[in-house]
Amino acid sequence: MISEEEGSRVKIRFLVEELGEASGELVRFLAPRTVDTIVRKLPLEGRAALWKEEVYFQIPVKIGEEKAKGTVEVGDVAFWPMGSALCVFFGTSQPYSPVNVLGKIKENLELFSQVKSGATIKVELSVN
Repeated sequence: MISEEEGSRVKIRFLVEELGEASGELVRFLAPRTVDTIVRKLPLEGRAALWKEEVYFQIPVKIGEEKAKGTVEVGDVAFWPMGSALCVFFGTSQPYSPVNVLGKIKENLELFSQVKSGATIKVELSVN
């Protein structure tokens, strides 16, 4: 039996072209509609774009603001409604406009500081 705590957390991994992988989790209660929509579409793939200390890439999801925040913490994974993009904040910079915070990178966050613009990033469910 899966506890409610486990059921509300979805383990994911980011595969970054030529750099390796990072793992994280999406937490349903942070933005339930957004998390569920993205999880149903996994795996997702896109080309990295950089903005300050943030890596983001467009995904085929259109959803508005949900518990959107103008500030984030280091390691946050978020959805940017204005740009239909999945974002990873690896430093102290803040989003351009409000984002739906979805979860956190749990391992290998430093990988994102090495991402080059245009690199392919794939997000998928983690098997463990």
